[in-house]
Formats: sequence, structure tokens, C-alpha cells
Amino acid sequence: MINKFKIILLLLGIILPTAFSFANSGLTTEKDGVGAIVINKSDNNGPDRSSSIIATINGHVLSVVFTENLGQVAIAVTYADGGTVDTSTIQTPSGANIYIAGTGSFVVRFTLRNGDEYWGEFEITE
Repeated sequence: MINKFKIILLLLGIILPTAFSFANSGLTTEKDGVGAIVINKSDNNGPDRSSSIIATINGHVLSVVFTENLGQVAIAVTYADGGTVDTSTIQTPSGANIYIAGTGSFVVRFTLRNGDEYWGEFEITE
């Protein structure tokens, strides 16, 4: 009976931390104004390429890196409640840095040439 109890405790010690790390993996991480932006896939028919888009915010600078060639990608930054901040189109797998002068809640959208769309939300507080 003691051995079964030890095995159960050991398994819980392994499973619970893993479960909690997966539960928090969708959150934006931020430290000293630097944060990773979680990229989500909109409802479209193409394969999910969200892991190929890495976006971070550092102060007022949005940095985007594409880890694979997705062709031409349109990038649009808007306020969360509407209103365009910046739009650009780049050829991947290059990256981009976009300076955002204001503060508030923002959405960045990435539209691929085939119409597939990806998005992420972030905030700039100061």
C-alpha cells in the first residue's frame, strides 16, 4: 500500500506542474515592458502557420520574425477598439520592427497572400 501511495505522489508531482505550464502557455509573458505576443489563427482553411510568426513588444517597438517563408504578408496594427495605427507589407522570411507612438490595447493582424489571417493582442502602458 505504501509503494502505491509513493507512486501516485510521484506521478502527481510530474503531471501537475506539466498541466499548469500548458494551462498558462496561452498568456502573454511580460517582464520590464518586454512581452511575447501569442499568435492566433483565424478561421481559415489553410494549414496552421501561427508557430512561424514570432511577435514581441519591447516598450513601443513591435518586432516580428517569420521563421519560414510564408510569401508576401500584410501586417496591420490597430487599436483594439478600432482605428489603424500602421500597415505594411513584407516578403518573408524577413522580419519587421514597427514603432507605435501611442499607448493602449492593440491588435496586430498578419494576412497571407492566400487570405489566411493570424492575429495577436498586446498592450503598451507607458
